[in-house]
Amino acid sequence: QPLVSSSKWLQLHGLKRNKLSLSQILSQIGFQHRKDYVTTLGKLVASRYADGLFPQYKRAQDGSVYNLTAKKELILHFVDCLMGAIELYKQRMEWLTSESRQIFGVIQEQCIVIVLDFGAVAPTEFDLCRDALSMVLVEQVTQIAKFNLIRAAQDLMKWQQKSAPVSEHTVESALTWLWKLDHMTAASHTSSAEALLEAMSDEAVSS
Repeated sequence: QPLVSSSKWLQLHGLKRNKLSLSQILSQIGFQHRKDYVTTLGKLVASRYADGLFPQYKRAQDGSVYNLTAKKELILHFVDCLMGAIELYKQRMEWLTSESRQIFGVIQEQCIVIVLDFGAVAPTEFDLCRDALSMVLVEQVTQIAKFNLIRAAQDLMKWQQKSAPVSEHTVESALTWLWKLDHMTAASHTSSAEALLEAMSDEAVSS
């Protein structure tokens, strides 16, 4: 994934280690109200000594009850931690839905082929498509290992015969090729499928 997001992503992955799940927080600010089987009564019986002594929290998931013993300072500490976690998730979602990622998602594979099927779009839409493709090349393809571009048409067009290593030179070459494409080119009802099959024929490609 693009390097700009790596630190935030690592922070998000660290949330479990920081014990910020509901179960982890409850275990740190209280203890579970226990039930035990009483043979003489033939049923589960909950202890009563904590009733009215502690504030209690009942988990909707499994009905378990926790007696809360933490002081206000510890509760406020977890509030701060959770607010920080929420902010990280917001930033992550903003990043995931911004710029080229909003259109293409996040490219995670290291070797890809982008198949271009413009159909019969108007000239302005054709340029908008190329703007979007330029964005993904600059923002995401520059972060992976290899790529190629194939245009679906009656006479299939390929930027390179096989996927090429990513470098400043190859990305610039691909952008030049993209912007030199003719708006209209002869198409057939099988051209899209043929372009996809051609993309899949490169054994190095993972997506």
